Amino acid sequence: MIDGSKIAVVIPAYHVERQIQEVLGRMPPIVDRIVIVDDGSTDGTVEAVGAIGDRRILLLRHQGNQGVGAAMATGFRAALLEGADLVVKCDGDGQMDPADIPTLLAPLLQGRADYSKGCRFHHLQELNSMPRIRLGGNIVLTLLTKFASGYWHVLDPQNGFVAIRSDVLRRLHLDRLARGYFFENDMLIRLNALEARVADVPMPSHYGDEKSALRPARAAVEFPLRLVAGFFRRVFWRYMFYDVSPVALFLIVGAALFLAGSLLGAYFWIHNALLGRATPTGTVILAATPIILGFQLLLQAVVLDVQNSPRADPMPGSGKILSR
Repeated sequence: MIDGSKIAVVIPAYHVERQIQEVLGRMPPIVDRIVIVDDGSTDGTVEAVGAIGDRRILLLRHQGNQGVGAAMATGFRAALLEGADLVVKCDGDGQMDPADIPTLLAPLLQGRADYSKGCRFHHLQELNSMPRIRLGGNIVLTLLTKFASGYWHVLDPQNGFVAIRSDVLRRLHLDRLARGYFFENDMLIRLNALEARVADVPMPSHYGDEKSALRPARAAVEFPLRLVAGFFRRVFWRYMFYDVSPVALFLIVGAALFLAGSLLGAYFWIHNALLGRATPTGTVILAATPIILGFQLLLQAVVLDVQNSPRADPMPGSGKILSR
């Protein structure tokens, strides 16, 4: 417990028998409950956890592997039932140092944020230790997730070292969270619809001999599709359902004009090409005008979305003014 707040750490565990004991051994004393969700491991993960004599540990088990998101949903429910005020997600493979948990919790304890995330990109010297394929994939997914989630200031949305206030966690539909590795991205999309303030907390990650079960080829196809779907879901709930916003109006009208102009231009270009004649200047202008207007409206929607990004409140005395 810290500052009167009960702290629970949720650890999704899958085939981490070689790392889990070290992770648990570094758990700081401020943590009141450690909820470990074994997600159908077939190695010695359960036995390794059982060998730790820490009374704070609550071990839950899935009969089969359901994915990190499903494990976190199970762990989140247990943490709430335990009466936690703040809930931390820490992986069991050693990539996150539990000793950094107080730093991760600071924005929440100070009342500046509702959700905090570790950020590896603030430590540029640490990026050299990140596998190049993973680094490239993170950069691409970061750009796509900024667009989909609306948290344009978050530098490392793929980072799974996170903390959340229990009152915000209760507002999420845990049954609807993505069950696999899309979990972190899905959390941001859903939190934006609730206008939850998100803070980046600089800290390095550690890469050892752990093996990720994420399939890059599958993620390269699945993640962009799910991010696009998440973008439209976020826009509907935040800018149309809860409150009618110019963002939604600009997106709808801008997309309609851009699409109409593109289709009209393509039709005239193909039609005149088949007839073997040049497209008249007036026809080109007729098609280009809605494209230009549509693009301007879409750009304005993005600008407004960036301005509406829920950010953590500034540190006292920082002199910075950030919009929520």
